[in-house]
Amino acid sequence: MTATSQRQRAKERIIAPVGRELRRAGALSIFAGALWPVQAAAIAWAVAGWVDGLPPMERAWPAALVFVACGVLRAAIEHIAGGILFRAADRTIARERAALIRREARAPAAAGSASVASLVVQKLPLLGPWIIRYHVAMMRVSILPLLLVVLAFWFSWIVGLVLLVAGPLIPVFMALVGMAAEDASRRQMDEIGSMNDMLMDRLSAMLDIRLLGAADRAADDFSVRAETLRERTMEVLRVAFLSSTVLELFSAIGVAMVALFVGFMLLGVIGYGTWGTPLTLGEGLFLLLIAPEFFQPMRDLAAAWHDRAAGYAVVADLDALDAEERTSFVGEARAAAPLPGPLSVKLEGAIAILRGTDLALPDLTVEAGETLALTGPSGVGKSTALAAMAGLVPLRAGRVAVCGVALDAETADAWRARIALVPQRPHFPNVTLGEWLDVRGSGGDAWHALRLADADGIVERLPEGLDTRLGETGGGVSGGEARRLMLARAFMAGGDLVLADEPTADLDTETAERIVAALKRLNAEGRAVIVATHDPALAAAMGRQLEFVA
Repeated sequence: MTATSQRQRAKERIIAPVGRELRRAGALSIFAGALWPVQAAAIAWAVAGWVDGLPPMERAWPAALVFVACGVLRAAIEHIAGGILFRAADRTIARERAALIRREARAPAAAGSASVASLVVQKLPLLGPWIIRYHVAMMRVSILPLLLVVLAFWFSWIVGLVLLVAGPLIPVFMALVGMAAEDASRRQMDEIGSMNDMLMDRLSAMLDIRLLGAADRAADDFSVRAETLRERTMEVLRVAFLSSTVLELFSAIGVAMVALFVGFMLLGVIGYGTWGTPLTLGEGLFLLLIAPEFFQPMRDLAAAWHDRAAGYAVVADLDALDAEERTSFVGEARAAAPLPGPLSVKLEGAIAILRGTDLALPDLTVEAGETLALTGPSGVGKSTALAAMAGLVPLRAGRVAVCGVALDAETADAWRARIALVPQRPHFPNVTLGEWLDVRGSGGDAWHALRLADADGIVERLPEGLDTRLGETGGGVSGGEARRLMLARAFMAGGDLVLADEPTADLDTETAERIVAALKRLNAEGRAVIVATHDPALAAAMGRQLEFVA
């Protein structure tokens, strides 16, 4: 995709949905800017009257009234326009963030979670200044300077010519600098993502790093990456300062030339440059007041030009993430009535689709009330088999049959209403423990489920009991306690099948025995239980074992 088509795609994705709001805000901002010549005329009229010897207050009060009224009106209009722009930016960022999170939750890409997190948290907000500042600045620069040039030509063709020559030079140099700004912003965005990936990788491997005595090397690597990010950020700032310097140089020269002409004209040194009659003091003062304002929209555009470059870089990252290959789970993840029929689950010639590879799974069959342990070394597909049976991993070939029917998009949600999944890593959303336990919203007795899972004592020790919010990582409970709480959730969820992934991993013997006892109680209630495990004791407690081989 060419740079031009990328920019067009970015505008269609980010700007077009809020184009109406941007045009409204731009029109309001232009009207507010057009009030400045009225204020400048009031000031020039009042000062000219004082110089001509009129009573000081004869023109002061009317001029002050006009100036203040226009100032209040400008402030009110800018406030309204700003509200429109900020709401449009917030809505756009929220839309992109929700779409990204929804898609990644359903079908994660191969990009690391740190890259996705940096895009959601750090990069998407950079779209805000692009929406808020750039397009309104473009509308202002296309109207207000022309209006002020026409007013300047009305009084003096030399002043109009000076502004007309100095003005276009600024966008030319700004465009040249802007190409460098886009490249610098893109490199900065890439480095932010890389640094987040590195940080997440090091944090996840922190225990191994400390055991291997590599903490100092990890810190050095992080220091190097941080220095690279600093350099990328300074590149963006250098480009920003360069464009600001160019802009201020030409605007200062333009205003200075207008001031010299007006001064020499009023002193009588220059007798040409107007339309037949010399400038009066009021006219000269009016030209001096509107000359800096001629360059102000270009200043605003120069400041917003870097916001535009950052916005394009963010959209390029969004497009790259959109284009990544991803696999989605089966079904729509919606509430559904439980799938009818006697419980059974069968894998036949199943080949699961994983990121970048396919994995063949052994055939197996589990009926109502049975227990099965999936054993074997790490990486052979035990957890993938559980996910495939839950419809969380799609198949390249083969089939998963549940309750006598194929597990597909039409049956997946109804099938998941009959199972309870106990993942290897506990996760607690920002809800109370009571709400989290009642995953189906049945309103059942949470304490009965906690007692069956041998977890009632855990909740009794918590300061707020079932009203406790544990936080995402389960702060306040140990790993074994979190696993028992997850089993209590499985008890409360009901259903006929429990899929448990390494429920006793990394636990001491006593805690593991309590987990095994809770799984047996689940089975005693008539539920089938399938576990993926490396634990010989847990495997022996199951009715059957199926060893996966590499």
